[in-house]
Amino acid sequence: MASSHRYDAIVIGGGHNGLVAAAYLSRAGKRVAVLEKRHLVGGAAVTEEIFPGFHFTVFSYAVSLLRPEIIADLDLRRYGLDITTLSTTFCPLPGNDYLLRGPTDTDRVSEISRFSRRDAEAYIPFNERMSQVAQAVQPILTMVPPDLSTLAPQDMLGVMKLAGLLRGMSRPVLETFIKLMTMSAADFLDEWFETDVLKAALAPSGIIGTMTSPRTPGSAYVLLYHYVGEIDGEYREWGFARGGNGAVSEAIASAARGFGAEIVTGADVERVILKDGRATGVALRNGDEYHAGTVISGLDPKRTFLHLFDPSDLPAELLGDLRRWNSAGSSAKVNLALDGLPEFSALPGDGVHMCGMFAINPSLDYLERAYDDGKYGEFSRQPYMDGLILTKVDPSMAPPGKHVMSLFVQYAPYHLNGGWTDERREALGDTVVNTLAEYMPDLKQRILHRQVVTPVDIEKTIGITGGNIFHGELSLHQLFSLRPLARWCNYRTPVPGFWQCGSGTHPGGCVSGTSAMLAAQEILRAG
Repeated sequence: MASSHRYDAIVIGGGHNGLVAAAYLSRAGKRVAVLEKRHLVGGAAVTEEIFPGFHFTVFSYAVSLLRPEIIADLDLRRYGLDITTLSTTFCPLPGNDYLLRGPTDTDRVSEISRFSRRDAEAYIPFNERMSQVAQAVQPILTMVPPDLSTLAPQDMLGVMKLAGLLRGMSRPVLETFIKLMTMSAADFLDEWFETDVLKAALAPSGIIGTMTSPRTPGSAYVLLYHYVGEIDGEYREWGFARGGNGAVSEAIASAARGFGAEIVTGADVERVILKDGRATGVALRNGDEYHAGTVISGLDPKRTFLHLFDPSDLPAELLGDLRRWNSAGSSAKVNLALDGLPEFSALPGDGVHMCGMFAINPSLDYLERAYDDGKYGEFSRQPYMDGLILTKVDPSMAPPGKHVMSLFVQYAPYHLNGGWTDERREALGDTVVNTLAEYMPDLKQRILHRQVVTPVDIEKTIGITGGNIFHGELSLHQLFSLRPLARWCNYRTPVPGFWQCGSGTHPGGCVSGTSAMLAAQEILRAG
């Protein structure tokens, strides 16, 4: 028999953003329910035992943008959050050469000087400038975007705050910020460095998760977006949570429960319930209903509005704009269970394995050619890969002596020519393994199991439209006051009582929780 439940607020989707929103609202004394379709919470930030004894961060895998104030406000370390900084990256090159960016500036400058003394001298000033811009921009990424279509006082205050932040930047920082907002990553890096090896090592931060190339205008902003991440006050640091990104989600979920939130798994929301045009709850596919004065969606914008509402309940303009919202994914994951540590031929022995993080991106032309394949509807014949041997950080993720490797792969377009089939999925897996084996000759003999996850698999498994890991491209026309849409950039929607808190809202994707933190603050402000 169907049942009915009543709360102060209901959160649709138990991804990390939905959990953050629930934690903040519960912390403020609200009675909150989180409704998650799958058997576990986390959305894209999950850890699962895909093969017996082998645990994978199936989708997302690194931590770089999780806001320190969220960690503090929710006391996540108390709930087991333990992030290890990944400060060394290995980039193998043709001819058994490599670029090994070590943990200190001294290590990195020394290594870069093997390729260019000039670039070695420019590297620290470059990082200092990027850190300055990141610090200057951070308040923009953590403010509620003003609705530029209205002259309402609160929105004008937002415009004034934005203008004040820009005025507060020094001329060099402001000039760099403008360049980053308008240039391609490749052109921007050309202004600082001469050696292609270094530029290729830095450029992927401008393309991760997007269907753009290093030479596409606007990709420099994505590069900046990843520089804003910090761990323990250090900008541009990446980390790995012990237990995988599922441990991040579980820590947030535990905090939410600690504040009194109820988290329900296996709860498939079918529609939003409206009364006199206002959201008053949700109905599940099993017939159960949950009622509340506030309903919040952590789903992507397309799934939120095109699946949970009758079209007649929404403005036609909103529906038209949403259908044009660019949310086609371009990234895949390949997860490998290994019976031992493979070696890079360029650095045999323990060298690269001191950190376990590596990237296959030997040149800007390599990245551009990989993009060309994706642009024309094919997966890259020689893909860009961002790899992490998770068990070098957390040995408990595999049986003793065994290892797990996570490979983030571009480009793998959602709209693949002819569509994604089992055969095409495995062909992508073969391409990834064969490409990596050019640098790691003993890889194939180490592989025990393989999982290949395409954008279509992401969509089917965790419900992100198009399998886009950011819930929508981080392109210039889908940022700040235009994210997800003009007039609905401040976490509000045309439906009274209904809000958004997912990565499709400002500031965007990655495991940051910022969208949900800002949304929760706005909900509490609105009373």
